[in-house]
Parts: sequence; structure tokens; C-alpha cells
Amino acid sequence: MTLRTLVLLRHAKAERPDGLADLDRKLTTTGETDADAAGAWLADERLHPGLVLCSPAARTRQTWQGVSIALAQAQPGGGTPEVRYDQGLYHGGVTEVFDLVRKVPDTVRTVLVVGHNPTVSEVSLMLLPDDQYDGEAVTLKTTGLAVHRAEGSWSTFEPRSMRLIERHTARG
Repeated sequence: MTLRTLVLLRHAKAERPDGLADLDRKLTTTGETDADAAGAWLADERLHPGLVLCSPAARTRQTWQGVSIALAQAQPGGGTPEVRYDQGLYHGGVTEVFDLVRKVPDTVRTVLVVGHNPTVSEVSLMLLPDDQYDGEAVTLKTTGLAVHRAEGSWSTFEPRSMRLIERHTARG
């Protein structure tokens, strides 16, 4: 069996200007720095995604951009993952995340999902096996990461199926 790693990343801190559509909200300067820090942490942990599933919102795209630059600097010539921007990660919820991950080809070992709360926190909580779940809700802060692992195919991705290996909040 092949070990699979799912990294859930809540977007970095975003602006809240009046009159701007939610989809168009951009990162603050702090958010940009934290996105870079998230990429550096992923590189230090040797968590290089083969596929990135990202919400099309400006703040998630910018978060991924900061992460990708830090990953590339840590591993020059290491290759660039495929990136898919999916409306389901913006408009949808937990069901859409599970459906997207189930469609990932088994040639991909590590998937990074860049999304929004409450969905990313809910997915992380739902993935915990019974022996890890203590009934407590955990909310990922901005630029919060949750790393889950399991053996098997992405097509069998289900609630309670992936152990939590690490949680980290990146701050630059």
C-alpha cells in the first residue's frame, strides 16, 4: 500500500475592505509573510505536493503563490505541482472537498488543499480516526496547516480515514 499525505491549509490573513466582493479580498502584508512562512515550513517538513487543489478566491490564490515560491526556493529545480482552482472549494463545503480528493490520481502521493474556514477545519476534524478524536472542535487559524496520512487509494478517502500527523500555524 502507498502512503498518502493530505495537507489542509487555511488561507493567510486577508483584508476586509468595504465594498469589495468576498471573492476578491486580497492578503494583508502580514498574510503575505505568513504564506511564505507556510511554504518554508512545508519545505522543512519535506511536504512537497504533487497536486494543489485551491479555491479560486484571490486570498487563497495569493496564499498558494507565497507557499509555492518558498517551496521552489527550498528545492530549486524540484518540479512544480499541478494546480487546480475549483469553485467547489469556495462555494462548497466538506462534501465538495471529499469529492475532489477522491478524484485525485493514485500517482499523486501528497495533496495540498488551500481553502477557507470553516470547511478546512471541519475536514481535518472529520478525518480523525476514532482513537484520535476527542470530541473537541479544532479551528485552524489563518495560515493554519493540518497534515493527515493514511495508506490506500485516494478513491477510498472517507471520514475517520486519515491520522493527524501534525498541526502548525505559520507565522512569518
